[in-house]
Amino acid sequence: MLVGVPKEIKKQENRVGLVPSSVREIIRVGGQVLIEKNAGIGIGLSDEQYRLAGAEIVDTADEIYTRSELIIKVKEPQPTECRQLREGQTLFTYLHLAPDALQTRLLKESGVTAIAYETVTSSDGGLPLLTPMSQVAGRMSIQAGAHCLEMAQGGSGVLLGGVPGVAPANVVVIGGGVVGTNAIRMAMGMEARVTVIDKSLTRLRELDFQFGSKLSTIYATFEALEHYVTNADLVIGAVLVAGAAAPVLVTRAMLQAMRPGSVVVDVAIDQGGCLETSRATTHADPTFVDCGVVHYCVANMPGAVPRTSTFALNNATLPFILSLVTKGVKLALLSDGHLLNGLNVHHGMITYEAVARDLNYQFVEPTDALSS
Repeated sequence: MLVGVPKEIKKQENRVGLVPSSVREIIRVGGQVLIEKNAGIGIGLSDEQYRLAGAEIVDTADEIYTRSELIIKVKEPQPTECRQLREGQTLFTYLHLAPDALQTRLLKESGVTAIAYETVTSSDGGLPLLTPMSQVAGRMSIQAGAHCLEMAQGGSGVLLGGVPGVAPANVVVIGGGVVGTNAIRMAMGMEARVTVIDKSLTRLRELDFQFGSKLSTIYATFEALEHYVTNADLVIGAVLVAGAAAPVLVTRAMLQAMRPGSVVVDVAIDQGGCLETSRATTHADPTFVDCGVVHYCVANMPGAVPRTSTFALNNATLPFILSLVTKGVKLALLSDGHLLNGLNVHHGMITYEAVARDLNYQFVEPTDALSS
């Protein structure tokens, strides 16, 4: 199988789909790899390193899309990339289709088979290809939030951990999953006062056991959200419904009741955001102020630390890529229900139920789509 890796074209995105060590593994099992020139240069991976690993370096993305059977990316394809895809190709990347009607339509029209990193599952019920980026985003959310609280950034001038004689900041984390857990860890490490809100009592018990009495665990109700959000210095939106648009949990009224200069970091923005006021921002212009509250809503947060993010992602994706290369796409999907859960689009059909529901498309069972 011929695997192609284009250079990412989304603004401020320097991650790359494969690192040289992954290229060697693909070639070792009989695959071939094309890498677009300078695809990894942003994180210090030279074309020569890829050549030494056995890849062929090509000058343009057009050649990648024309020749490759399997396209490996990081971010969702931009409209120009979607139009380069064709029937018979497989795309393996983050897609986040539910809040992105244009990308979904273009992928349907292309006839491509599109497998989403974020909906591939694992035997323990997790999302193994989302986890490494969620770990990065969760940890970064506290860094970003602490920076935004500085008065020069529009914040209220609060130091997250306080100092002797002055109380620390109140940090509220909405969602106790991978993003939330990593945010909690960082916030507690910076000696903030931390509260997590989640609708799963089981998860709250686990977090209580993991972090002890320094973490306040609160069951999610509208009243609880209203109380804790309005009294927070920093709110982290860390909710996730796999493959679906994020639920809007924080209302404009809650934000209006917060102290001016408070900060919200909406990590759920890739799936549309969990705040009523959220809109996607970029690393070049990461924040805006609404209701007197600083909003950090960067849609590809791990892109700020692309070298760490790329290697962490490759560690997770490589086993699935090797399966696609050695078995072929159809057999790899049908022989692994967890990889099959990643199938979102196939030959013009929407094969992930949450995406179909949120965008009003007919849902086709993945096995039915593959057999048609």
